[in-house]
Amino acid sequence: MGHWFKPQTQITEKQVKSGLNALLMDGMCSQVMGVFTGGAFLVAFALLIGASNKTIGLLAAVGPATQILQIPAIYLVDRLRLRKALVCACCIIGRCFWLVAAAIPWFLPQGMRVPVLLFAIAVYFGLGAVAGCAWNSWMRDFVPESIMGGYFAKRLAISTALGAVLSMAAGFGVDYFKTQLGPELMAYTILLATGGVAGLIGCFFQMRIPEPVMAKVDDKGLLSVLAEPFRAGNFRHLLIFMGLWSFAINLAAPFFTVYLLQRIGLNMTWVIGLSVLSQLVNVVFFRIWGKLADRFSNKSVLTVSGPLFIVSIMIWPFTTMPDRHMLTIPLLIAIHVLAGISTAGVNLCAGNLALKAAPKGRATSFLAVNSLVCGIAATIAPIIAGFGADWFATKQMTVDLSWISEGVRSTLPAIDIKGLDFLFILAVLMGFYALHRLLSVSEEGEAEERVVFRELIVETRKVVQHISTVSGLRSLTYFPYQQLTRILPRRKEHETDAT
Repeated sequence: MGHWFKPQTQITEKQVKSGLNALLMDGMCSQVMGVFTGGAFLVAFALLIGASNKTIGLLAAVGPATQILQIPAIYLVDRLRLRKALVCACCIIGRCFWLVAAAIPWFLPQGMRVPVLLFAIAVYFGLGAVAGCAWNSWMRDFVPESIMGGYFAKRLAISTALGAVLSMAAGFGVDYFKTQLGPELMAYTILLATGGVAGLIGCFFQMRIPEPVMAKVDDKGLLSVLAEPFRAGNFRHLLIFMGLWSFAINLAAPFFTVYLLQRIGLNMTWVIGLSVLSQLVNVVFFRIWGKLADRFSNKSVLTVSGPLFIVSIMIWPFTTMPDRHMLTIPLLIAIHVLAGISTAGVNLCAGNLALKAAPKGRATSFLAVNSLVCGIAATIAPIIAGFGADWFATKQMTVDLSWISEGVRSTLPAIDIKGLDFLFILAVLMGFYALHRLLSVSEEGEAEERVVFRELIVETRKVVQHISTVSGLRSLTYFPYQQLTRILPRRKEHETDAT
């Protein structure tokens, strides 16, 4: 087995193809693990074993906080120069801790359950941060740059589709288990254990991915290595954008579910359904954005997909004006469709932009610092947002439109902002500023936003034509161009008749 971990000076085309297939399988296994061990399932498991609200907050902060371990990981990767071995070792050990978490309620007394769960999750994310440092550098050198956008789009699309199906199946499975088979806690134990096993299977596929030999670099001190990404002008601009973007998104994203459940009053079925809708749209648009990223550039895609996501956040306050109204559900559907379209481009191209901007052979420190900056922003933003949500809970701003006729006043609420709405507005402002900073980042093959947007319409039209036999739906993708071609001839006819 030792030869599986040995870096190769030359990798054949056949080995590249085989490695890309293994990378795809690893992505699917990781998605299974992520669905079963994260999100609502982990929170529900934690609550059942006695976690408080503060503990739930800690669970959300552990992952981003462990990104600080990317700093010693840089030194470790550069010293060992065995990225595959480091990734596999950390992943195998870390993913075993999901099996430990699954066993907690059955082997530990009540008082030890929550602390051991936090410890297990911290170990998993900590080792994952070390593995991520080596993984990013490894993938930068292994995946051919010419297909990077399209390949990772395909990988993300398949993984997201699998995750959507598994999310629904697991949700219904938990409800069925709880009512027909046994205690609810056993259902979540099975999910955590299944996720851990799926993650370990993914490690087998990781071993089958070839690792190119790392390029030799000058032996520098750790501080010098960490400072190098900040000295590189273009990458420094990228770090500013990534940090601001991560901060903006994490101001709002943690509270979307809270808004749906508490402010709008939806049940969990609706919440899961909207989430799955967004994921399904994700799957369709990963392929489209990947094709556009390969044709133009990752930055060009971000300049279109980024504003679309910010607009989706901007719509949230309008779902309650001031309370739930007849357009609430249509707006929520529009928000999740728009978010699905945009996050496919953002998630794909933000990572790819960092991969391409990092120097080949010296990517370890660059990508590690990028993850560290994003991790710090993603840790601080929810904490600030949590305090902000409590402070804004008693604040409200209203703007009314009044019509007075013959002494009778009619008032229509035009704007009604309260509570979490203020957080969403702050996230929108921060997001637009982050996109402004993106303009300072340069990438080969950049195109104007209008060119990318036009190509997005063309690619969307092709997808709709392939999946729909309804001519009316197909014609919508041509609006307003097709409608204008119908209207203008009529106007010309009327003008001719008039003369």
